[in-house]
Amino acid sequence: MSPVPATAAASTAAVVYPDSDGQPIAENTEQYEWIVTLKGNLDACLPGAFVGGDLLWYPVEGDPLTRVAPDVLVALGRPKGRRGAYMQWVEGGVAPQVVFEVWSPGNTFGAQVEKLRFYERHGVEEFYTWDPDRRLFAAFVRDGAGLEPVAVTTSFTSPLLGVRFDVGQDLAVFRPDGTRFFTFDELDAERQRLARERDAVAQERDAVAQERDALRAQLRAAGIEAG
Repeated sequence: MSPVPATAAASTAAVVYPDSDGQPIAENTEQYEWIVTLKGNLDACLPGAFVGGDLLWYPVEGDPLTRVAPDVLVALGRPKGRRGAYMQWVEGGVAPQVVFEVWSPGNTFGAQVEKLRFYERHGVEEFYTWDPDRRLFAAFVRDGAGLEPVAVTTSFTSPLLGVRFDVGQDLAVFRPDGTRFFTFDELDAERQRLARERDAVAQERDAVAQERDALRAQLRAAGIEAG
């Protein structure tokens, strides 16, 4: 194998994949709450998947300009954990299979079509959009080479996630076990509850350690060495 020229190696090493595109996560509170609600619930009910919110996805190594930041992305089979960006070649070549976009007042139909084509081109299997202002839900599922629209009248279940979407005056989303997604406020309350439980466990652990240290000190004072 011929050695890689130094200039080529330096060029490859110089590729930078920014963690941010400089755009805000949301344009208003309702869009933000929907993004957090979808991301939080999906993360909780999909233990075998990485779920990202407003995370840049780079599908092509060496090309930092080909990128998009879905409001929510789901990569089945990829481990959970912190990422600055979703770099597909680092993730075993696995593209996010499912993406969600929540419309904001600044979104345009053309921009959504552009995202649809991007997702179609780079391997997304399911694409869902929700417009909370106009109460419009749309689903696209891959059929061959393309993402095809699905006629959704009252309900649709994601083939990959098992998550159900009920469409009426509002959008109701249900986990695979049939329980409804927590609301934004409920998610916040649940996070606070878990934080309190973690603090209580930590305090109890510290108290036990302090009691153990005090007992050992008493034994040493009595000339007894603790095991």
